[in-house]
Amino acid sequence: MQTNRNMRRGKTEAVRKAAFGVRVALAFCSCALLLACQPLEEVGRAPGFSPPEQTVEHAALYRVPLLETSDPQVITQPASLWSAGQRSLLGDRRAGRQGDILTVVIEINDSAEISNNTSRGRTGSNSMGVPQFFGIPQAIDRRLPGGLQVAAGVETNSSTAFSGSGSVRRNEKLMLRVASTVVERLPNGVLRIEGRQEVRVNHELRELLVTGYVRPEDISRQNEITYDKIAGARISYGGRGIISTVQQPRYGEQITEILLPF
Repeated sequence: MQTNRNMRRGKTEAVRKAAFGVRVALAFCSCALLLACQPLEEVGRAPGFSPPEQTVEHAALYRVPLLETSDPQVITQPASLWSAGQRSLLGDRRAGRQGDILTVVIEINDSAEISNNTSRGRTGSNSMGVPQFFGIPQAIDRRLPGGLQVAAGVETNSSTAFSGSGSVRRNEKLMLRVASTVVERLPNGVLRIEGRQEVRVNHELRELLVTGYVRPEDISRQNEITYDKIAGARISYGGRGIISTVQQPRYGEQITEILLPF
């Protein structure tokens, strides 16, 4: 009877372990499918553009009409041929209001090289003993087994060494032009701009994003501004598509690198 009970108990435990393994496998497969949903949607198709209606540029362009009469600073006389608006011949055509468009010129040609070497070493030795202390060490030695002695005391030795080296070498070159929109005019007159450009070639989509803050007086007469005059500039140049997907490690590899402690 006891043997049968043990056999049934072992079978029940095996069934539980198998059920637990199945649940873990199903959970892992579900997570993998959820992570892979987006790439699977683009199989056989080119990556889609981002909808412009959901951008800050779209909201800024539709919030303020691009008309001279909307500018309260423009004063016109009924009998005068002179007009100081942006659309006039001698008017200031630089961006200065919410909804205006200007060109951002990105010409990055930077190089940096850093090399560091560090070394450190330390050696220490300590020794302590009590050979005579009113005969107490000798009395203790007679009671210690194996010939142990208190007079020997404590002796320690330590030695540490460290050596490290590192180097950084970067060379970046990027030349781009992108149209950006004034999405907000701050109370101090600074303009917040945002630009987005997407170009699709075959099944590869190139993305260019530019955001930051500019002063109206830094905008040139050609309605352009260089990237080095943009405060808090955020410039992103990348892409997505078949080639970009192949160059990225698979989801399993990324999860394994994050979870494994070694």
